[in-house]
Amino acid sequence: MGFIKKLLVTGTVAAALGAVAFSWWAKQPLTSGGAPLPFTVLAGSSVGAASQQIAEAGVPLNPWLFSVLARITQKAGRIKAGSYELKPGSSPRRLLDQLVRGEFAQESLTIIEGWTFRQMRAAVAANEGLRHETVNLSDAELMSKLSSDFKVPEGLFFPDTYLFAKGSPDMQIYKQAHAMLLSQLDTAWKKRDPSLPYITPYQALTMASIVEKETGQKSERAMIAGVFVNRLKTGMLLQTDPTVIYGMGAKYTGRIRKRDLETDTPYNTYTRGGLPPTPIALPGRESLEAALQPAQTAALYFVSRGDGTSKFSTNLNEHNNAVNRFQR
Repeated sequence: MGFIKKLLVTGTVAAALGAVAFSWWAKQPLTSGGAPLPFTVLAGSSVGAASQQIAEAGVPLNPWLFSVLARITQKAGRIKAGSYELKPGSSPRRLLDQLVRGEFAQESLTIIEGWTFRQMRAAVAANEGLRHETVNLSDAELMSKLSSDFKVPEGLFFPDTYLFAKGSPDMQIYKQAHAMLLSQLDTAWKKRDPSLPYITPYQALTMASIVEKETGQKSERAMIAGVFVNRLKTGMLLQTDPTVIYGMGAKYTGRIRKRDLETDTPYNTYTRGGLPPTPIALPGRESLEAALQPAQTAALYFVSRGDGTSKFSTNLNEHNNAVNRFQR
């Protein structure tokens, strides 16, 4: 066999072995265990720069081989910038697919039913996974970026757990929660009891927020909504403490006194008839449903039994007896 022929054969064998080795490498786990490794691919990065950024973040990856893998699979120009996590057991090929699909590191934020909007803003501001762009905006400025229909944010964000890619702008959470609230409210409004005294969905939202704050037992939400609806229909004052507390703002220190019930504010339902001007909290789905499909009841009063449940009464004498029994 001539020298040139031997050289060609040797080169062919070496190339084949190299291809086999490369294919083997592309399928091997980069890590075998431990915690996920976070890394970020910067916007505008070439595949070579992205590979280097991943390696520099602590991922045990050969940047040159990874760049070759991306090029020969024709995925080099499809890598998406963002924050990621390499999960244990991921191979170079799986990592490349992750980058092409934009499977970003997922963060979460939970908004609790019954929170005020102020509490929601504090939770958003404290979440380290978000990119904070709204911290210097007033409530009115934030709402102007979200909606032309509402000026006051209270009640207009749906309590839920929201997933987002690490580094997402915080406005994304507000947009998602606001859109979800409008969707949930619209669904509940379409199923409403036609005899209800609400003129607009916003009034129903306000009632739902009151039900949310008044209810210790989820099973009682429809009954409590029924009591408040009966009061609205008969012209009685709602006389609900959570609205008074909301109107007190920072003056509330955990205890409500008789003078607080007598001090007039737009939210004092002991001194003003009808619903307060805005919601007082972020109501969940069950409170929305209760406000729009309340229990059919003759009750006009309720008082806490002290165990999380309520005693409902149809007249003042019965209610006063219940108050004496459970509260005094």
